[in-house]
Amino acid sequence: MHKRLLRGLAAGLALAAPLLALAHGISEADQQRMLDGGYLMYVMLGATHMITGYDHLLFLFGVVFFLTGFKDIAKFVTVFTLGHCITLILATYLQITWNFYLVDAAIAISVIYKGFDNNGGFQKYFDMKSPNLLAAVFGFGLLHGFGLSTRLQQLPLGDDNLAILGRILSFNLGVEIGQILALVVMVGLLAIWRRRASFKRFSYAANLALVWAGALLLLMQLHGYQHSADPDGFGFPRQEHKHAHEDMDVDKAADPSRDKL
Repeated sequence: MHKRLLRGLAAGLALAAPLLALAHGISEADQQRMLDGGYLMYVMLGATHMITGYDHLLFLFGVVFFLTGFKDIAKFVTVFTLGHCITLILATYLQITWNFYLVDAAIAISVIYKGFDNNGGFQKYFDMKSPNLLAAVFGFGLLHGFGLSTRLQQLPLGDDNLAILGRILSFNLGVEIGQILALVVMVGLLAIWRRRASFKRFSYAANLALVWAGALLLLMQLHGYQHSADPDGFGFPRQEHKHAHEDMDVDKAADPSRDKL
């Protein structure tokens, strides 16, 4: 059953990968709306970016998976929020950035880490206690905020320092709104699931699936980085790749000499 679940998850993520990659980036249409609109547009973009930010959501899912009390959930979510606010605001304002594929690859590792930790991986494989969870969540929050910053810095934020700060804070506010909406759904579904016997039976498989999902995201991001760093290093340089697709055009594939008997 567990293997079937993991195979299904891997196949689903593989099929959805192009759509997920598109959803997580900032499209040209979004960029134009930012130029034409005001701070409200940045709030909306921040909210939609978090709601479609599957890597952020997978990590949060792992964080709250075994938390049942409101105080514990609030504590860990607050620490994560503080971490990503710090790097989102400071890195964007100071224009500190890096290749977003590599940042997202590191974020994928945070997803793997959380699933591994939830399944007692440190105890089973390293015979040690798990690292301090609160500190880990804060550290990964810093990492996730840097990932958000690399995306926000794709936008022209202007030259006025005060206006730039306003746009950053607006985007950050949207991120928090999106995070709250996503958490309400996650926590609600988990609360319902915990009342069923299947939770104990499949909690290990669910977190193992989290590890595999993170691993797949890691491979996707590294593949994207490799393409961006060396687009001609895959045996089909960009121009040749384009021509290959043109050659597959149906009209060009027809053989007019066979139109007559």
